[in-house]
Amino acid sequence: MLTALAGLLVGCIVGVTGVGGGALMTPLLVLMFGVAPQTAVGTDLLYAAITKLVGVGVHQQHNSVDWVVVRRLASGSLPAAGLTLLVMHLQGVAQFKSGFILQALGIALLITAAGMLLKERLHRWGRHFRLTDASRFKHLQPLLTRVAGVVLGVLVTLTSIGAGALGMVMLVYLYPFRMSAHKLVGTDLAHAIPLTLIAGLGHLSLGHVDFPLLGNLLVGSLPGVLVGAVLSARAPRNVLRYAIAIVLGAVASKLLFT
Repeated sequence: MLTALAGLLVGCIVGVTGVGGGALMTPLLVLMFGVAPQTAVGTDLLYAAITKLVGVGVHQQHNSVDWVVVRRLASGSLPAAGLTLLVMHLQGVAQFKSGFILQALGIALLITAAGMLLKERLHRWGRHFRLTDASRFKHLQPLLTRVAGVVLGVLVTLTSIGAGALGMVMLVYLYPFRMSAHKLVGTDLAHAIPLTLIAGLGHLSLGHVDFPLLGNLLVGSLPGVLVGAVLSARAPRNVLRYAIAIVLGAVASKLLFT
């Protein structure tokens, strides 16, 4: 019951803001429910893929997905996720047990929280670059988007964190005029689906998925993400973003320093 309620809460946040799936759910599973970190990461990745698939269906109906940007991100993130999983297999599961994953989670959460807090400033920098050196910006835009995808692919595969929150911050800088806030959420969600699915299946092959836990999370999250996606056009995203960033920073400190 408690895990279903956690899924409902996180599902709503994902539907409204496009962020918070891995960044909130994985630490929640580890710190509140006592799930082993590697199992929390693997289970959360498959949970995120299914949850975001439902959310992006709603966004697609409202024409709020930029598929060109999705393809650019995926061309970097999916190969990076595959290579990261290959390294995990070659190095052996023992090298990626609790201690390493907890540290990686803490670092990923700090990066994500910082990115969310700096989102508006990064948006201003992106607009300035786009207006003052438009030709260079447009020339670099596809390459930088693929590089952003590589970073997300590695980070998400190791920690399940970044596909939503950090991905959106990157898109705010790289596409300062192209996408509305609503389209930003839809595009970020659409890219996260194949990334979290591939990473999740890789963790499944490592034995890092708890299916009963996954089922309980989905019972709550699927209706939650539908409600959140419908409300996303009217929700106070900035307030939610700052609140999530503060929570993530606090959780990161707990993971890293306790």
